[in-house]
Order: sequence, then C-alpha cells, then structure tokens
Amino acid sequence: MGMEFFDVIILGGGPGGLSCASLLAEAGVHVLLMERKKTLGPKVCAGGITWHGFIQRIPEQLIERTFHEQKIFSNFQNFSFRSKHPVIATVNRLNLGQWMMADARSKGAHIRNGWYVNNVDNRIVTATNDRGKQIRLRCDHLVGADGSTSLVRRCLGIPTARLGIGINYQIPGQYKYMEWHLDNGYFGNGYGWIFPHRDSISIGAYGSRDKRTPSRLKNQLIQWAGSRGFDLAGKQARAELINYDYRGYSFDGTWLVGDAAGLASGLTGEGIHPAIVSGEAVARKIIDPDYPADEINQMAKKKMRHERIVDISSKNKTACSLLMETLILMIRLKVVDFQKQLSM
Repeated sequence: MGMEFFDVIILGGGPGGLSCASLLAEAGVHVLLMERKKTLGPKVCAGGITWHGFIQRIPEQLIERTFHEQKIFSNFQNFSFRSKHPVIATVNRLNLGQWMMADARSKGAHIRNGWYVNNVDNRIVTATNDRGKQIRLRCDHLVGADGSTSLVRRCLGIPTARLGIGINYQIPGQYKYMEWHLDNGYFGNGYGWIFPHRDSISIGAYGSRDKRTPSRLKNQLIQWAGSRGFDLAGKQARAELINYDYRGYSFDGTWLVGDAAGLASGLTGEGIHPAIVSGEAVARKIIDPDYPADEINQMAKKKMRHERIVDISSKNKTACSLLMETLILMIRLKVVDFQKQLSM
C-alpha cells in the first residue's frame, strides 16, 4: 500500500474543519479534509448562529429564521431582550455543511467523505472506507477538527474532563418566539431551549455531564417540554457530547480546532462560531507561523468567564438559582450585554 502526501490533512468535516480547509486552499496549500460520514453537515444542534458570530457571513438563503427578540425565562423572571440587529438566526446544519463543503472545494480543497480513520501516528493517517479499502496518508500539518471525542486529541494524550450534553428534538411545526429557559428544577445550571426553524422547531436541553446523565436530562426535557405544550413522548431524540475542556490548540505541527480543542462554551454549549474562528486562525497560523492567533486567546478568556459561572452555579441549588437570577437581572439592567458576553 503506497502513501499519499498532503501539506495539511484535516480530520473532521464540520464548520471548523471546512473553514480551515477553505482558507488553506485559497492560499494555495495542498490540503485534504477527511470525514467519516458520507454526508457532510448533519449534527445534533439547535442550529443557532449569532450576529456577532456567523450571521453576516453566510448567504441569506441559508437563514431559516431570524430573531431580533430573545425570551429568557427563569424560576422568578420572564424577560425579553431586543436588538436592532438579529440576535440569533437559525440554520439547517445539513444545508450549512453542504454550502461550506462546496465553498472549500471551489477553492481547491480535496474532500473525502465516508472514510473512517483507524490510526494517527506522527502525522501519518491510516483510514478505511465502507468497502474495506485502506489508505495511508502523510502530512506536514495535521488538524484535528473531529469533534468532542477527537481521535487526534486522544493521540496527543490530552484528556477531556469537562463535557456538556446537548439533547435535541427537531419536530415539525411553527413557533413564533425564540426562548431560553433557565429552570434549575429541570436543568440544574443548564437550560432548555425552543429555537424555531422554517418548518420545524428545535426543542432541547443542555447541561453539564457531571451533573446530569443523558437519560436523566432526556426525561427532564420531555417533562419540561410537556409543561410548555410540546409532547415529545415517542419522538426521536438525538444527543451529542460537547467538549469545553480547552488545553491549547497548537502541538508541534498538530492542531486542534472547535470541539476537538474544547473551545465550546461550557455555559451555553455554543460551538459553531468557536469552531469557525479557530479553524480559520489555525489556517492562518499554518500559512504564516508568525500569525498571533489572538482570536483564539480572546475566546479562551471568554470561556474562562463562562466556566466560572458554571463552577459557581454547580455548587448547590441555591447558588445556582441566585447566580442565574442575578445574571438575568444584569441583562435586564443592561449591565451585561447579552450578545457580546454570553455568545462566543
């Protein structure tokens, strides 16, 4: 079996991997992206993108709904946050992934989907497809964009101790408002969401894995949704681990982006924007080793603020309730900017 060579190999075809591949290919770098799924794009996700993140960078036809108002509920408060710009828009992750893949390919990136990576050893990648064909690939730079259970991260020997869980139901229907529910009786220091799309509604919950098992969070989500008028019993749920255990992104020619790096928010679980920002920053760093990648350092600082809130609110139910109510009050009084401080 021969060995192919690429300047850069990216493992993982989510927003982080695709944005990295697109920028590298545009600069003339010989780059290959590998994805184990045959279809790029689908993922367990509420599909929310922010004004300060990604809304302004994608074609209008990909936007399913935009929301200038966010409804925030807690045990004691009911508050609506409004902005002249769309606070959050919803997208279909399949459509987003397909658009990003086409964009990367148009710039010269090589993309192979349907390949399962068996092993990574000193930037040599071994992969197999569903027909049993095996290939070996070598590169100068290896980028792990392969999600919260990243093989590249594991091969680097980097542990993952801080994980969140997201559970999502995508049900047909229409709903007027985008809602966040900080109900610690159901979700502890996590939250439930209602994110309307064009012809469907994302109803889900996010929480820390060390406080809620997936089965418990799912049961509490079903109960809570029932109290909001949504019957989820018997409907298909999808769950995803969310890694927010950031321990660096650059490791002597091997790189981590997005959830593989642990750059998602531990507070909200937001991961699309951090994945794209880190994917592009790593691409720029590969193209120009002197590039400072300050955007990743800024995200890491914001993540630390989010995680302090998570740590304090996880101590006990009283601390959780007090902190969440104070946070909402500060948003209402405009002491905290909802868009800038709570998004990544």
